[in-house]
Amino acid sequence: MSQTKADKLTILHTNDIHSHFGMMSANAAVISRERIAAEEEAVLVLDIGDHMDRAAVETEGTMGQANVDVINLTGYDAITIGNNEGLTVPPEALKTAYAGLLCPVVCCNIYEIATDKPPEWMKEHVIVEKSGIKIGLIGATAAFDRFYELLGWNAMDPVTCISKQVQLLREQVDVVVVMSHLGIQADQIIADSVSGIDVILGGHTHHVLEEPLMIKGTAVCGAGKFGHYVGKVELKREASNENFTVTGGCCIPVKCSELDPEVENAVLLHRKQAEERLQEAVAVTDRRLEINYEKESSFANLLAQAVRHHTSAEIAIVNAGQLLGHLPAGKISTGMIHALCPSPINPCVMKLRGSEIMQALEESLLPEFYNKKITGFGFRGNVLGVLAVDGLEIIYDREGPYYHKITQVSVQGKPMMKDREYTVGTLDMFTFKIGYETLANGQDILFMLPEFIRDLLRQELSRPGALEESFFPRWLS
Repeated sequence: MSQTKADKLTILHTNDIHSHFGMMSANAAVISRERIAAEEEAVLVLDIGDHMDRAAVETEGTMGQANVDVINLTGYDAITIGNNEGLTVPPEALKTAYAGLLCPVVCCNIYEIATDKPPEWMKEHVIVEKSGIKIGLIGATAAFDRFYELLGWNAMDPVTCISKQVQLLREQVDVVVVMSHLGIQADQIIADSVSGIDVILGGHTHHVLEEPLMIKGTAVCGAGKFGHYVGKVELKREASNENFTVTGGCCIPVKCSELDPEVENAVLLHRKQAEERLQEAVAVTDRRLEINYEKESSFANLLAQAVRHHTSAEIAIVNAGQLLGHLPAGKISTGMIHALCPSPINPCVMKLRGSEIMQALEESLLPEFYNKKITGFGFRGNVLGVLAVDGLEIIYDREGPYYHKITQVSVQGKPMMKDREYTVGTLDMFTFKIGYETLANGQDILFMLPEFIRDLLRQELSRPGALEESFFPRWLS
């Protein structure tokens, strides 16, 4: 083995930044400072996915190219994709954004259905050399297979795919690193069941491991979310056998006061350009649509109408919490719709029994549901909010006993039958048992990608009579 090989390797890693552009300059400054402190020793910088989030103006307005620019300026050596890149940015737009990326995208469990190969911009593994140290990098992302299939991709079992790549790499490199956007539980399973991995850098579940979790000689790490930490792992070469072992690790807190001027200027420029692009007018309205999270409101009704018309379902059910404010009268721009409905949530169609729908409607009248704080699964609002519907008329007594407030539900003028199945247009979020859990009991679910519910709102605003319909009451007391 070469005598010029460095004795120490430092890995700096970020994950789940979710387009918090306000933290990116500070992250770049911390990474730069750590590089300088390492002097002649080897430093590797990696991102573990969900760097992009279309809730941010900069990402939405540039379709991820602002993120790529920051990644380049920060000097990452490789990245993997999270579900926000893979499922919320259309494949062609992602390909276009990554065309300007200066480092490889590494992910071993995503294949194109048409070619049975990874997309041309993605590698199953890469070998990076730093100061004579050969590091094998393997990436993997959470396998939401039913969603990826609609985008033309196969999402395969990550453990099987990682194991295969480790076998290919182990004898060729000094260190094997898995970039895992799979979550802490999956990382622990991989560390326990797949031998030959030195470090697993984790994401997806936003876990903070202040020091590496050692499992059968593998260091499992995670650096939280939103750029609040930069993870650091240190490895040293043992003089006795020249193998590298993990000697320590931590999560470095990131302070907004520590800035990288070049990244800061790039972020400001991208934000200005994104805001200009999002000024496109999509509609002009002559009335203000209100949003209310505790009772029926016209803007939430408009969203329910949008879902019903897009899905061609008998009924539409959405939660008011998807909308973050009132829709004003006057010119409505793409950026305004984005600001009011930022969640990267898709519509879907399912079959639900009348009894399951009624259960959810009863829950919608209770403060412990409509005031419930919700995080994750694409939701970018604050509280769940009441259910807004289209195709239904509900007669209820707000002062009635819990779960017995509703006296009648009609479906397009006919009484709802508890045992009958109805075709319901709703949101993919509910299929994960988030909020109104009986909505996760749907059968024959059809997910509709790549449209977001804000795309449906734009369509509905252009439909003649849609605004007037949104003021028709569905909940009658």
